[in-house]
Amino acid sequence: MNDLSSNHLVAAIDFSENSRSALFFAATLADRLQSRLTILHVIHDPVSSPGYYVRDSGTEEFQTIEELAKGKFKEFMNEIQKDNPDIKSLVYAETLLVSGIPVPRILEVVENINPDMVIMGSLGRTGLAHVLLGSKVERVAQLCPVPVTIVKQEVSVAEKQDSKEIE
Repeated sequence: MNDLSSNHLVAAIDFSENSRSALFFAATLADRLQSRLTILHVIHDPVSSPGYYVRDSGTEEFQTIEELAKGKFKEFMNEIQKDNPDIKSLVYAETLLVSGIPVPRILEVVENINPDMVIMGSLGRTGLAHVLLGSKVERVAQLCPVPVTIVKQEVSVAEKQDSKEIE
């Protein structure tokens, strides 16, 4: 059995509220287990999108998708650290930003760094809404060589109603 202090957790995030919940769970678990924490974001395949995006700053400043993702990652981390100052693993976590198609890139990172667990967030949709939207989390859980913990976020009443209407 491994020494608990050698555990390594990976939290895969996409800046959504779901991933905020997953990161909070992962960081809390990392603190309790005295584990290393890597926070991973995959910049979705830039080939399928234009190479530059207008920044939401109100100016006509253009940024590459990588620059925009770096800024968003930094903002996301600053917010979650500010909201959770007692969680030490958020301060010491390694952040990792990679480009590509999310599922294969997450699996590739897992192969390369060999963590003990991957933690991801999910809305927990069901029925036709799940089929139409697909589930990156489900694919990672099916294909990942290490355990995957899925942190569900409660679906709002409006989303549940929309899901029933689609079905």
